[in-house]
Amino acid sequence: MTALLKISKLIDALSSLVGRIGDYLVLLCCLISAGNALVRYTFHYSSNAWLEIQWYLFAYVVMLGSSYTLCRNEHIRVDLIYGAVSERKRLWIDVIGFTFFMLPICVICAVLCWPFFERSFLLGEMSENAGGLIRWPVKFMIFIGFVLLAVQGFSELVKRIAALRGDIQISTDYEKPAQ
Repeated sequence: MTALLKISKLIDALSSLVGRIGDYLVLLCCLISAGNALVRYTFHYSSNAWLEIQWYLFAYVVMLGSSYTLCRNEHIRVDLIYGAVSERKRLWIDVIGFTFFMLPICVICAVLCWPFFERSFLLGEMSENAGGLIRWPVKFMIFIGFVLLAVQGFSELVKRIAALRGDIQISTDYEKPAQ
C-alpha cells in the first residue's frame, strides 16, 4: 500500500500542475476574447481563428480541470445518501463508485475518443469556417482529459482503500450546494 500511496501522491501532484495550467488558460481565453472584441469593434476586423481558439481553450480548461477538481474533492455529487451516512460508509460509497462507475466510464470514453482524434489527425481535419483552425488538437484534449480523470480516479480509489485500512486519514466532507 505504501508504494500505491506514493504513486497516488505523484498523480495528485500532476493533477495540481494540470489545474494550474488550466487557471492560466482561463486567463488566456479572457484576454483573447477581450482582444478579439476590441479589434472587431475598433478596426472592424475579425477572424474565425480567434473565435475558435476561445472554445478550444474552454475545452482544454474543462478537460484538464476535471482531474484537478476530483483531486480537490470539489466535484459534483448526486447526494442522495452520502451526507447522511458515517465517514466509513462514505469511503465505501466512493470505492464502489470509483470501481464500478467512474473508472470504467473514463476508460470506455478514452478508448472511444482515440479513433475520433486519430481520424481527425490523419485526415488533417480543418474547421469548415474560413480562417478556422485544425481540429485534431481539441479532439486530442478530449482523450487526454478522460485519461487524466481515470488516473486521478485511481489515485482517489487508492486513498479511499488506504483510509478504510486505517493507513491514512482523509476527509470525506462534502459541502452540499445551496439550493
